[in-house]
Amino acid sequence: MALSSDPVALALDIGGTKLAAALVGSDGAVLARRTAPTPAGDAETVWAALSAPVVELLDLATAGGRELLGAGIASAAPMDRRTGVISPVNIPGWRGFPITARVGELLPGLPVRLGGDALCMALAEYHHGTGRGSGCLLGMVVSTGIGGGFVLDGRPLFGVTGNAGHVGHFVIDPAGPPCGCGANGCAEAVASGPSMVRWALEQGWRPLGGTADGIALAAAARAGEAVALAAFRRSGEAVARVVTVAAALCEIDRVVIGGGVAQAWDLLEPAVLEPLADHPGLDFMRRVEVRPATLGIDSGLIGAAALLVGDRVPSLPVGI
Repeated sequence: MALSSDPVALALDIGGTKLAAALVGSDGAVLARRTAPTPAGDAETVWAALSAPVVELLDLATAGGRELLGAGIASAAPMDRRTGVISPVNIPGWRGFPITARVGELLPGLPVRLGGDALCMALAEYHHGTGRGSGCLLGMVVSTGIGGGFVLDGRPLFGVTGNAGHVGHFVIDPAGPPCGCGANGCAEAVASGPSMVRWALEQGWRPLGGTADGIALAAAARAGEAVALAAFRRSGEAVARVVTVAAALCEIDRVVIGGGVAQAWDLLEPAVLEPLADHPGLDFMRRVEVRPATLGIDSGLIGAAALLVGDRVPSLPVGI
């Protein structure tokens, strides 16, 4: 793909299924992209799978005469932005992996920024997607787990170590089901895709064709199956509780929801909006707009670049 002369950021999106790298313009356009499956194995095996497409993109930028601003990294948690170390729960080979230092070795003298994957999704939507025009935004990813990120008055909320925004671990029912984090009744234990499917199976739902997953559950709900519809209502109520807590804490005015469960937006939207409309709380907690994410699989890359291009574009936030 031919590149113009405008500066670009190297963006990385690190997940348990795939590793993605891209050259992203200051306008959020993904100009060139490379992906690779996330391999099993030790730290160096995973790094080799990521560094190969990174080197390829750096060569592409050089050949095209592009000025490189540096690198932005969106990663699954947990992490410590103070040291640039990540330990994604879904990448067993990386425990305490010094991602910013290793990427920095490929970009000597240039800045490297690190942020959570859900926060980067929120940044992308805030600047280039459904979140445009909002003042304070919560981005939520409702998928295998539930992640979140806050953009408050245009600036990302990182927290002390970069792990702020884990709204999936808001406890919405202390007597609820156990969560993988060790607590009971977290939103993730109720509203994530696997949690919805598990609950529906416990209530007697059986998918046609024998594959019990979120796609089958959504199809059953659209066909009017009572248990499947109840699973979406239960998930929607949990998400609505997260929204009201987030609104009380940060006075957000918009929530953007992405992820696999949000692909069934026709089912999830009313399940979230109805309990929000009935919430008896303060007016500012009920004025929150809830919208679907629009940037899809590129949101992590676009948001990772936004961590970096703030150095050149004052309206965009700057990482460490």
